[in-house]
Amino acid sequence: MPQNIEIEFKNMLSKEEFTRLLTVFHLTHNDFIRQENHYFDTSDFSLKNIGCALRIRKKRGQFEMTLKEPHPEGLLETNEKLSEEQAQNILKNGKLYEGIIKSQIIKLGIDIENLHYFGTLETERTEFPYEGGLLVLDASSYLNLKDYEVEYEVNNREQGQAIFYQFLANHNIPIRQTNNKVKRFYEALKRKH
Repeated sequence: MPQNIEIEFKNMLSKEEFTRLLTVFHLTHNDFIRQENHYFDTSDFSLKNIGCALRIRKKRGQFEMTLKEPHPEGLLETNEKLSEEQAQNILKNGKLYEGIIKSQIIKLGIDIENLHYFGTLETERTEFPYEGGLLVLDASSYLNLKDYEVEYEVNNREQGQAIFYQFLANHNIPIRQTNNKVKRFYEALKRKH
């Protein structure tokens, strides 16, 4: 299905908290997969300014383009599979292929001719079922920075939030205001320039 509602909770972790969770859940380097997120926007950040994000993700040799838009329940994700050649062409020239994502961006009133690639965030990720949802541990590298986070993806917002906050409390992790990866990437890019 090319569209779905994403309901997830996020919390930044210190390196020590991240390492502790690896021990608690008996995880090793072999449990992680690598993914690359390549981010796009217009030069004046038209997508970011309306709470949207556009990326191409490379994971296990597969490429998928995703547009994230605000939604009352979380985020509306629109996904399109890409061939490696299509992905490389978009990375090189910012020109989108005909499809649902291009149509969605035009509907948002964004000048698609002004889209270009801003950079890449690489993530080492592991995910596993936890209390009816999906628990995700990420170690991300971008613009000479490294950060760690835990995410909890669920179908029910209220129930998921209660389980996530209890998870943090059980592991003595303070609740921290956590921006999504694309926002952290763009903030780091802004500080760099």
